[in-house]
Amino acid sequence: MAPTTSRGRRLRIGIGGMHIESSTFSPHRAGYDDFRVTRGADLLARYGWTRPDGDLGGLVEWVPLVHAVALPGGPVEPAVYARLKAELTDRIRAAGPLDGLLYDIHGAMSVVGMEDAEADLTDAVRDALGPDALISAAMDLHGNVSRRFADRLDLLTAHRLAPHEDAWETRERAARKLVERLASGKGRPHVAWVQIPVLLPGEKTSTRLEPAASLYGRLAAVEALDGVVDAAIWVGYAWADEPRCRATVVVTGDDPALVVDQARSLAREYWEVRRDFAFVGPTGGADECVADALASPERPFLISDSGDNPTAGGAGDLAYMLRRLLAHEELASGRATALHPGITDPAAVARCLAAGLGATVSLPVGGHISGPTAHGGPYDLVGEVVSVCRDDEAGGDVAAVRCGGVTVVLTSRRKPFHRLADFGSLDPRTYDLVVVKIGYLEPELYEMAADWRLALTPGGVDQDLLRLGHHRVERPLYPFDTEMSEPDLTPVLL
Repeated sequence: MAPTTSRGRRLRIGIGGMHIESSTFSPHRAGYDDFRVTRGADLLARYGWTRPDGDLGGLVEWVPLVHAVALPGGPVEPAVYARLKAELTDRIRAAGPLDGLLYDIHGAMSVVGMEDAEADLTDAVRDALGPDALISAAMDLHGNVSRRFADRLDLLTAHRLAPHEDAWETRERAARKLVERLASGKGRPHVAWVQIPVLLPGEKTSTRLEPAASLYGRLAAVEALDGVVDAAIWVGYAWADEPRCRATVVVTGDDPALVVDQARSLAREYWEVRRDFAFVGPTGGADECVADALASPERPFLISDSGDNPTAGGAGDLAYMLRRLLAHEELASGRATALHPGITDPAAVARCLAAGLGATVSLPVGGHISGPTAHGGPYDLVGEVVSVCRDDEAGGDVAAVRCGGVTVVLTSRRKPFHRLADFGSLDPRTYDLVVVKIGYLEPELYEMAADWRLALTPGGVDQDLLRLGHHRVERPLYPFDTEMSEPDLTPVLL
């Protein structure tokens, strides 16, 4: 016999959302083409639990709406946001009555001219869905959770690992808990919400290290308590300048006193250990990190060009690190080798492809998005084209140019280099240094690195928050106000 619900029929649950994190300090603007927009069967195929033959198949009819996901960048263009928002809400209305919605979002989207974009989107989604359907949000722990936003949701959870090796597990948890609530007929749980006046970059809050390891390690035990449905901690998104940007704890459950108590406990611990958060690896200025790498016998030695990290919202087009690499005689002369992917510059790539493999090129590199004066401006590169690739799925056309011992990878579109496969025909393991536009190292890079440094470089996602120029965040806020008084961490029951 097929499983049944308290409603005596299969549940109808929609799936949709917008997923991007946006640095308001980045010169990049996210256009429609920056998003991968998925609908219909392709959307259902994103998730393992939506299979008709899966254990939820007899309980749920999954209704694909629309999902848009983009590489992190600058704020979304208003017309693009309006277009995607309208499609999502139109599809919700056209779907007919839905019992629930799996809301697959990031939580750190900014839109030009708007404050708290996710709250605006959620207001529209709730209005389209109606008051009775349950919304379960699956989020990145680097998202922001304002009260206005949380108030329109019924369930919300976030990743518990940074790097986000549990991203798909988080989505499945959000989906299954939504099905459980709907199938049981219990409805909306109590939601205990509290913000903590702390805003730290992800590179200081990795769950590979303490205190984040223990703090996030508590969540499963809290979730397992009788009367609790879920527990989540958001560190917030440090590179947006909005009042909502700060850490948040949310605990949901059927015992209101218990969820408030657990939310208070988690928030109190977060506040008490705020000064203990440290960078996930050894840090230094660009030249210091390069010098350390050259002096070390460990190979390959990885350096994060963290300030221009496109997977945190940076433009990904700054030639700052390229200039610093070639300022070191060992690299300029070729006595040591370095691989530096990937500077976004479509004009430079086009010239390399026109010149052809083996040609010597002289061209300005960098500043395509950030402009000619940003952080040193373009670098006048003279070198040999050693690799070309057309129509890379992520980077578009790609070219590599070798100057002395430094091979720089140029891309026509912003592209992360997180896995060995991302490097194409170039093997990063054969170089002395690998300098990647990233923050903390993703798992494959982490395993590959014999040693590494986090370079505190400039850019739209500068790790030095105090020099970025926040002026709209709500103060007092740590680390901007180091001697602030004890905050009121009493959770609000939504």
